[in-house]
Amino acid sequence: MSEQTIRSLGATPADHGVEFAVWSRNAERIELCLFDTEGQKEIARLPLARDGDEHRLFVKDAKEGTRYGLRAHGTYDPEQGLWFDPSKLLIDPYAKELDRPFHYDPRLGIVGEDTQDIMPKAIVSRDVAVKPAKPLFQAGCLIYEIAVKPFTMLHPDVPAQQRGTVAALAHPAVIAHLKRLQVDAVELMPITAWIDERHLPPLGLTNGWGYNPVGFMALDPRLVPGGMKELRETVATLHAEGIAVILDLVFNHTGESDRHGPTLSLRGLDNPTYFRSVAGQPGTLVNDTGTGNTVACDQPATRRLILDSLSHFVRNAGIDGFRFDLATVLGRNGKGFDPDSLTLRAMLADEVLRDRIMIAEPWDIGPGGYQLGNFPAPFLEWNDRARDDLRRFWRGNAGIGDLATILAGSSPIFGRDGRTQTRSVNFLAAHDGFTLMDLVSYENKHNEANGENNRDGHNENFSWNNGVEGRTDDLLIQHKRRTDIEAMLSTLFATRGTIMLTAGDEGGRSQQGNNNAYCQDNAITWMDWKALDEELIGHAAWLAGLRHRFAAFGQMDFFRGDSDVLWFSAAGTSMTVSDWEAPNASVLGMAIRTEDRTTGRSTRLAMVFNRAADERSVALPASESGWSQLTTAGETPAGEQITIPARFVAFLLEY
Repeated sequence: MSEQTIRSLGATPADHGVEFAVWSRNAERIELCLFDTEGQKEIARLPLARDGDEHRLFVKDAKEGTRYGLRAHGTYDPEQGLWFDPSKLLIDPYAKELDRPFHYDPRLGIVGEDTQDIMPKAIVSRDVAVKPAKPLFQAGCLIYEIAVKPFTMLHPDVPAQQRGTVAALAHPAVIAHLKRLQVDAVELMPITAWIDERHLPPLGLTNGWGYNPVGFMALDPRLVPGGMKELRETVATLHAEGIAVILDLVFNHTGESDRHGPTLSLRGLDNPTYFRSVAGQPGTLVNDTGTGNTVACDQPATRRLILDSLSHFVRNAGIDGFRFDLATVLGRNGKGFDPDSLTLRAMLADEVLRDRIMIAEPWDIGPGGYQLGNFPAPFLEWNDRARDDLRRFWRGNAGIGDLATILAGSSPIFGRDGRTQTRSVNFLAAHDGFTLMDLVSYENKHNEANGENNRDGHNENFSWNNGVEGRTDDLLIQHKRRTDIEAMLSTLFATRGTIMLTAGDEGGRSQQGNNNAYCQDNAITWMDWKALDEELIGHAAWLAGLRHRFAAFGQMDFFRGDSDVLWFSAAGTSMTVSDWEAPNASVLGMAIRTEDRTTGRSTRLAMVFNRAADERSVALPASESGWSQLTTAGETPAGEQITIPARFVAFLLEY
């Protein structure tokens, strides 16, 4: 391997200065701009020397804390896919720290308009490696999805100056909540630097979720004001509590958007390399993401940037794994999605990354973009079919066979080509779409606050309102909604595979019917800890305890169909074809062979699902020892037959 290949990009501090290095094949030349300590006044502009496709300069006596930016010279011809404009100050793609957040300004996209005064400046920083360790998280466990700022902005116990930051996740009160739910891993929605979409500022709105990145490595100062030190210390605190940390990263597009968007970094440095364009039309950007541009992940320079970004977070913060937004883009080449693409292969083979947890959102909106079940092992995959079918089952639009498929790990999807294990991440709700409470409280989306006349967001949410649209003081309807949530949570925690719970769903958090709340950085998305439903939280915590107690839940192997699982009807007998095909069937029983970690013995655990609006009498499978019912109040003998309440999931343990 050549010296050029292994030399670092970005700003690398040395004993007597800093080496700056940038990759660009098409730029005529690149200049380094150095700034004063406030990042306001330019104090030097220095040309980088070309070394193949890399541009390098060693600046003697430069040091940590130096503020800098880049300017790229070349042809400005968007019709040819070229956006070289030296009036635009650019962020180093390898920057790891910025002195301020991005704020959208129309000047960022106007050719010839200097943007030095409105652009963040990169800060030279020195890597601090953590001690290598195996990931704490294993497939089959519980992931807790967190939007960092909304999660703690209203937490009464977190100091005001710490709320909304990564550091707040290490607060004892927050950790106590995570421990109560027996969370195995927190999955942090994007914490790297992002910019608002250009239509938001005129509406008085801001992007609160970060899915519009500018820097792949640079932490956003709004969420991580203490930089890598803050992230590293928070991860260490969570690790000490046995909680893994997964980062949700966006490599599919950047905040530079379509051809009318701002020039901030990759576009200005080398658009033809970093972004995909229509064949024969270099000025027409491919939009497989719905955001205006698509990162060309199959290009060697882009692949290197992605791998280096992932390695950075593992080496210098101890991150356990990653979730990839619109991950199909990672496997795209000029012909479509390739599960054996060089980029996906490199991620799984890299010596730093190969033991990390990798989770794909397995779709984008491009041709052939839906790739659920097609990512290479050991990638886990968000299973939106399971999400929709679980909702449809409890709404009454899916059959009991659909439920059984999900409970068993979705083998029709993940068992292709003779595979014997599921890679499903099962969930009922995520950051996109309705919260769990809104799912049972709204038949229709209510996104008026987003300023798009309710046109944005999904129209089909497989939701229901239990009789009244939205908030109500009707105690009966409130009870019905809580009952439905408890039943759905019980179902989720009973599924085979990895499960994910979005923060606040355990306590009935609402977004007022908004199913596209990315632009609501306010009380719509901020979690009101005082308003959480303690009864629901207690139920979720109890379910988490069951999942930890019984080993079968976390196993990834598909059922063999022998003594490891019994599907039974309300009569207590094995399901027949007519039972499976019965129209409007409401009851399904499932008994699985499992280790009881509390007693150390092998036993059977039964679950009975009743989605009917009335109670049902159910005979339990024949047992020599008998059954007892497990509830939040304890364990009671069940006899040979039990009555299952309406909209309920019963758990029973064989003596």
